[in-house]
Amino acid sequence: MRLTFPARAVVRVPVAALCLVLLAGCGAGATETPVPAGGSGGAPTALPAGQGSPEPDGVFPRTVTHERGTTTIPAEPRRIVVVSTGQLDGLLSLGVVPVGSTRADAATMVPAYLTAAFPQHRAALAAMADVGLRTDPAIEAVAAARPDLILANVAGAADFHPRLSAIAPTVMTRGNGVNWRTDLLLVGSALGRAGAAQALVDDLAGRARAVGARAGSVEVSVLRIQPTRVRVFGVGSFPGSLLADAGIARPRSQRFAATSRDLSTEELGLADGGRIVYGVQGAAPGAAPPALLTEGVGASLGAVRNRHTTAVDDDTWFLNAGPQAARVVLDDLAAALGTG
Repeated sequence: MRLTFPARAVVRVPVAALCLVLLAGCGAGATETPVPAGGSGGAPTALPAGQGSPEPDGVFPRTVTHERGTTTIPAEPRRIVVVSTGQLDGLLSLGVVPVGSTRADAATMVPAYLTAAFPQHRAALAAMADVGLRTDPAIEAVAAARPDLILANVAGAADFHPRLSAIAPTVMTRGNGVNWRTDLLLVGSALGRAGAAQALVDDLAGRARAVGARAGSVEVSVLRIQPTRVRVFGVGSFPGSLLADAGIARPRSQRFAATSRDLSTEELGLADGGRIVYGVQGAAPGAAPPALLTEGVGASLGAVRNRHTTAVDDDTWFLNAGPQAARVVLDDLAAALGTG
């Protein structure tokens, strides 16, 4: 039985349904192939063999080997269109503002955390062309933006590669959140800024280690509450990879390599941990905790009883995998664990 919610009722899970948790032990998730409690199994840290460009930074034309073959970029890109999650974050972090971008379903084109992080680009971000949804880009709008480089992920946009590459040189990164580092390194290679991308990766690895060193012995559970599902996130996810980098332990139920797993009513106890960090899709900043964590069996979870739950921005933690989002996640972890 899966947790199901009526529309607009994400925070009102029926208490009677949750009472089944009292009778349940660890569900199927506990039998998945585990990864260590912390410090390994996170995001890959280097490009796959053969990917990237042999040309030094700043040299054009340059040839880039990526997830869908090889692309030649004749000159330094000036008009870039981004199609997939995390690439807007990556570009801004490398000092580039694209001319067009997609957006997530029911979300703004520019996440609030990026507007806050890059106020100097506010006007340019507002002027970006909207080229449709990440999973369904408007090809005519992409062409109308007159790009000289298109960036997209094979996760979600692989089918569009032939049409995108017919418009402009197109570089395909891997996607799926946990690959945010290699995606950033590949974007940096395409821009002739591989060194800057590597510096970002190294800096964030150091930040993660520093957060973990101050965290002490604690297990952190990562939970996302959506209108029709509740999920815990594994090591093979964007936030999970950062926890692994920090060496912060996860509850046994969340030491799996996949991105996430849905929780049934019988499995809500698998969301417990020394501390629960949770996002609620569509919640306003400062919103009250959801009923899922304040009523019935949800209120009996150890982290809830001990007031060890922390609300985080859903958009930053779960929808946008990039270096600035990683900074926010690490800052949130430091604050939640009292190490900031």
